[in-house]
Amino acid sequence: MSKLRRTISRWANSSDQHARDMRRTFADQGNDTIAEAPDREVVRLRGTLRTVTLRPRGGVPALEAELFDGSGVITVVWLGRRRIAGISPGRSIQVQGRIGMHDGVRIIYNPRYELLV
Repeated sequence: MSKLRRTISRWANSSDQHARDMRRTFADQGNDTIAEAPDREVVRLRGTLRTVTLRPRGGVPALEAELFDGSGVITVVWLGRRRIAGISPGRSIQVQGRIGMHDGVRIIYNPRYELLV
């Protein structure tokens, strides 16, 4: 096996391990996983914020974040907000809201949230 192939294989396995660790960390009674959370129903999700971006929607400021729990990714948007104290990449949070679709992307608008330690 070539050195490049071994390096890629090692990187892929470490990414898979990271996702497994995340699923184990955020699996909890009363919480859904992002991959299995039903659309158009109120869900409670836990995960880590990968990105946090200010992205205006319809002329209104909107703070947009990508939440990852090891099973999948969902976009979380707070309309009318430019920033929220504690909401930053790498932060673990729990959100509660209704999942919808926008341009083929699963999204939760203005969720209730709790910063996790």
